[in-house]
Amino acid sequence: MPGPAVEAAAGGGDHDGGGRRKAAAWEKTYLDVLGICCTAEVALVERLLLPIDGVRAVTVVVPSRTVIVEHDTAAVSHLHIVKVLNKAGLEASIRAYGGTGGGRWPSPFIVACGALLAASLFAPLLPPLRWLALAAACVGAQPMLLRALAAAGNLTVDINILMLIAVAGAAALGNYTEAGAIVFLFTVAEWLEILACARASAGMRSLMSAAVPKHVVLAETGQVVGARDVGVGTVVAVRAGEVVPVDGVVVGGHSEVDESSLTGESFPVPKQPPSEVWAGTVNLDGYISVRTTALAEDSTVARMERLVEAAQSSRSKTQRLIDACAKYYTPAVIVVAAGVVLVPLLLLGARDGLKPWLQLSLVLLVSACPCALVLSTPVATFCALLRAARMGLLIKGGDVLESLGEVRVAAFDKTGTITRGEFSISAFHVVGNKVEMDQLLYWVSSMESKSSHPMAAALVEYSRTKSIRPEPEHVTEFHIYHGEGIYGVISGKHIYIGNRKIMARSSCQAPVQEMDDHKGVSIGHVICDGDLVGLFSLSDDCRTGAAKAIQELRSMGIKSVMLTGDSAAAAKHAQEQLGGALEELHSELLPEDKVRLVAELRASGGATLMVGDGMNDAPALAAADVGLAMGLSGSAAAVEISHAALMSGDILRVPRAVRLGRRARRTIAANVAFSVGAKAAVLALAVAWRPVLWVAVLADVGTCLLVVLHSMLLLRDAAAAAGRPCCGGASEPKACCAAAKSPAARSHLAGAPSAKRPGDHHDCHGCQKQCKPPPEHSVVITIPAQAVAEHRKEAASAHAMAAGEGEGGCCGGASSVAAPPAAICAPHGNGEDEVCIIISARTPCCSSKARSRCGSPKDAGCKDAAVCCSGGKER
Repeated sequence: MPGPAVEAAAGGGDHDGGGRRKAAAWEKTYLDVLGICCTAEVALVERLLLPIDGVRAVTVVVPSRTVIVEHDTAAVSHLHIVKVLNKAGLEASIRAYGGTGGGRWPSPFIVACGALLAASLFAPLLPPLRWLALAAACVGAQPMLLRALAAAGNLTVDINILMLIAVAGAAALGNYTEAGAIVFLFTVAEWLEILACARASAGMRSLMSAAVPKHVVLAETGQVVGARDVGVGTVVAVRAGEVVPVDGVVVGGHSEVDESSLTGESFPVPKQPPSEVWAGTVNLDGYISVRTTALAEDSTVARMERLVEAAQSSRSKTQRLIDACAKYYTPAVIVVAAGVVLVPLLLLGARDGLKPWLQLSLVLLVSACPCALVLSTPVATFCALLRAARMGLLIKGGDVLESLGEVRVAAFDKTGTITRGEFSISAFHVVGNKVEMDQLLYWVSSMESKSSHPMAAALVEYSRTKSIRPEPEHVTEFHIYHGEGIYGVISGKHIYIGNRKIMARSSCQAPVQEMDDHKGVSIGHVICDGDLVGLFSLSDDCRTGAAKAIQELRSMGIKSVMLTGDSAAAAKHAQEQLGGALEELHSELLPEDKVRLVAELRASGGATLMVGDGMNDAPALAAADVGLAMGLSGSAAAVEISHAALMSGDILRVPRAVRLGRRARRTIAANVAFSVGAKAAVLALAVAWRPVLWVAVLADVGTCLLVVLHSMLLLRDAAAAAGRPCCGGASEPKACCAAAKSPAARSHLAGAPSAKRPGDHHDCHGCQKQCKPPPEHSVVITIPAQAVAEHRKEAASAHAMAAGEGEGGCCGGASSVAAPPAAICAPHGNGEDEVCIIISARTPCCSSKARSRCGSPKDAGCKDAAVCCSGGKER
């Protein structure tokens, strides 16, 4: 889609000439500014743009060389902003949708400089050619000169000024070739750095400009309206292949939706009433009607964009420390460089023998630029944030990323975090026959309809199965007691619903009753006018992978603790499901109790990670060193208050987030050490009377490039880089596509490589190999996971029979016209305990002839036969 990357923003207003107030059309314009080298240019960009009338805010993202300008389009156009930046030689351009940012080819100045410098190398044959080296320096230095003049006007000293001084000094000493080499090395290294940064930031650019439709179709009338004009409660139509425009609930139709843009899960998720859908996700193969639950500017993808933008512009503690040191480092080295020339000149009183001192001074000046050191932290942070976003984790800044690497204690909420948060009613009893069951269910369902707790949804659904229609509009004085329950008045009755603590609040004098036949589940109480009238129990199972996630944290030296407001019996039941993986259990906690325990864990164990999803967890999330919210399934308050948000329910990403934080810390430390070491080596050579100017330039700009490239290693998945096998072995690339549950889903995954996110999981959907779709005339069978063991036993016995029956194949005797399972996948991360099998009618079944062909690895048909003969595993 052509055009500038701009985003409308809610704005204030201004006054026109007649004194009448008119609304300002605030807009965000995203610019690619190639002239930004390090943080030294941030002040320059702000000085150029902030004084412009109509510009409200300027954000500079150094690693991606991005400038975000919020301005009034009526007062100043984006073209004028670009013109102002280009006058300073910053090479700015408006980012186009889908643009990569940054040119692939070197500028004409670099090409001309290189050609002239190469020609000057023949000066020994033709002495006048030595002047071409000086011409090369003059031609290549033009962009540097413009930026240096702009920086000088801002009273700042940046790399461009220092390089120009070095070039002028080399030329004054008659070293024309060295002067040309300085300019050429600097400009080429800068161009390579731009290419590297453009590649590193390509993924972040896609996150910042998510493909959300600008227009929507109203389901009732078919009218096309702007997405920003759609209010809450409007029903919109989303056809197959279209992007969901706003957050909402499905009210009609059914389909499968690709949510990989938000969660990192590349597999389709079935949607039908009343499933939730989010803006930016793709409707794959059906028509659905969606009732909107949020405005376009408040949608999940819009909040993601704001979080990503804020994270990029934030500075970590390490970066702030380095920037503070660099502020004093540059002036100090410049003073020393000046002293290196002035002191010998004053002492010697003559210019004889001053040339070595001038060369030493120039080397010191080049070394005065701390670009590599300043870039060591933000580029690594940027790449780590992008890697986190790719796996469905939004980290709100570099400080949070560094804190993740320091975590020593992990505290988990239970409901919705360790467990699925999908409750089912185990029992519902009337106590003392004081009220009819239908009346009790009516009270409970009407009140719980006004709550967002996962238990509430289970109670409402249970009541509907009993033909009870809730009427929340009849509930008055509704109030939520966090960590206890809810209260309301309905039909003149004062009703309390909640755990054991709600009984004390309701002044209920009845003894606490337990449901002995439902141990390990959550027990709820219903109190009417001070009398206990009902008891109910709810069960909830642990998430798939929860035990493994906690074990991985333990292997990393991290202590895991449960903090729950649920009963002690429910906490112990969850611990049993986890195999005793948790080291501490704390139950029946109020929100303030969780905050207190988090503070104690921080004091005793070190940096603490709190993982939660509900409103009750929000205070504890804020109190922890790192608060991690379960994003899409959690409350909006938890996501806003937390330091990071996990956009899917895959709890295995918690230890991966900690590993990413540790990798980022190691990368930053290595970058800093390398930057400082390179400077120290150049200065040591210079002091040892080996002041080679071009070596100093190469060390400076080369170190910057290496810092960027080293930071980009964070974009790779650590497990994939270590050679982790895919789907149980590198020889099973087809297993990835087997997990797709419909032909449409498989064709989408096979035809859209961008949907796959390499290394996002340790199971099939993290495959890095390109999946091939199942062959034509194939059948996909989905079987329960618990049947896998029996299936494998039967396959083993079939193999044994095949060995004794000659032509009888492993597919079931002589009638073997279809292949056996060609791919078997483990549960694919969405919590469904199922296994997908592909059976191809085109592949000949295993036979003695087929097995004999397996002896030739070059045989094209051997591969499928080998799969059959090995029971679904290639040999």
